[in-house]
Amino acid sequence: MRSPGLKRCAWSVAHERPTASVSVVAKPVALPFDPIGRAAELWRHRWGAGSEPIAMASATSIMRVQQLLLGDFDATVGRHGLTFARYEALVLLAFSRHGQLPMSKIGQRLMVHPTSVTNIIQRLAAQGLVERAPNPSDGRGMLATITPRGREVMEAATSDLVATGFSLGALTEGEHEQLFALLRKVRIAAGDFTG
Repeated sequence: MRSPGLKRCAWSVAHERPTASVSVVAKPVALPFDPIGRAAELWRHRWGAGSEPIAMASATSIMRVQQLLLGDFDATVGRHGLTFARYEALVLLAFSRHGQLPMSKIGQRLMVHPTSVTNIIQRLAAQGLVERAPNPSDGRGMLATITPRGREVMEAATSDLVATGFSLGALTEGEHEQLFALLRKVRIAAGDFTG
């Protein structure tokens, strides 16, 4: 439950640009205290223990970590001329049986709006990393196909992301498994997928 007057800063689904009017600090700022921990204390003091201060701190921490990860990922794949959203599309196409998917399927798999998919694929096509063609099984739709150059760029960007430990090197393998399980539980509860 969000208290009146509190606003959240969200990233566009395609991670292409912030949707809020507030600039987000994606780089660590090395504060001498944890501002989210402090916010939880102030939250509890103002609204009481029943106001879910730990849930607020958990949610805010997830959003902050997302900002940090996106900043790191965009910097890493940016060395290859990509944003993380475009990288994800290339990986999805590479994972497909024939290196191609209908635009509508890309949107479903990446969980993004059709307009975002169009933007991502248009930019990749302009870079020569994908090709677009009419979908022969759907007269209205388009197919996106990864090019050999797209595969090269995707493989190089993947190697760099793996080398960084996906910016989560502070966690052990067991902690990664635990974190994934907890976040998966939240995603199932939100209806992200049925499990």
